[in-house]
Amino acid sequence: MNALVRWFHRLGSPPTFYAFAARWVPWLFAAAVLTTLWGLWAALFQAPADYQQGDSARILYIHVPAAWMSLFVYALMALYAAIALIWRIKLCEVLAMACAPVGAMFTAVTLLTGAIWGKPMWGTWWTWDPRLTSELILLFLYLGVMGLNAAIEDRRNAARAAGFLAIVGVAILPVIRYSVDWWNSLHQGATVRIFGESSIDPSMVPPLVAMVVATKFWFAGSLLQRAQVDILEREAGKDWARALAGDAA
Repeated sequence: MNALVRWFHRLGSPPTFYAFAARWVPWLFAAAVLTTLWGLWAALFQAPADYQQGDSARILYIHVPAAWMSLFVYALMALYAAIALIWRIKLCEVLAMACAPVGAMFTAVTLLTGAIWGKPMWGTWWTWDPRLTSELILLFLYLGVMGLNAAIEDRRNAARAAGFLAIVGVAILPVIRYSVDWWNSLHQGATVRIFGESSIDPSMVPPLVAMVVATKFWFAGSLLQRAQVDILEREAGKDWARALAGDAA
């Protein structure tokens, strides 16, 4: 246990974290690509069409993992921001801000695929449904965190201000999760449950799980890569960063 604590403490050092990220980023992206290819192949050629929506429902293999990730990434961003504000850990500031663009991307994909799916099912690209509206608010929160972080020149003050906004915005997450239960909604209820029986065909579960895992791999790789860039910018004047830049040249 003490060895694990010491390892996490060392990982907080910018040079150590940079080396850790450089080692794992290629493997994470490779795992994401391979898992995505298998998941999409199984979704298109192994899983059956939906008994009501037909082949148009196959977009769920992108829409659902992206939607789950949009919530997961925001919660993680807020957690990193809280740790950074309470314990003044610089690495957590970096990781919190690195979460925002990736989470915004997942949220945008969720809204886009939802619109594509909604057109044949609902007859419209957009409706002010509680689930859709709250997901749109989530996108604005991500953009707000990114904008606030970019608007303040001092990097640490910027991360703290943006982190506080991220923490306040956590209130939207349960609204998104339970909106279909709390209000009358066009959006269908949960069909895949971690605990309890899912209401989709069992053969549809493996490709969906593969795509969920693929998004986790892709997020982890993107998070570490973005954190690397931010750390290099913050540590540009340090000897290790200058040595690294010299080796790259």
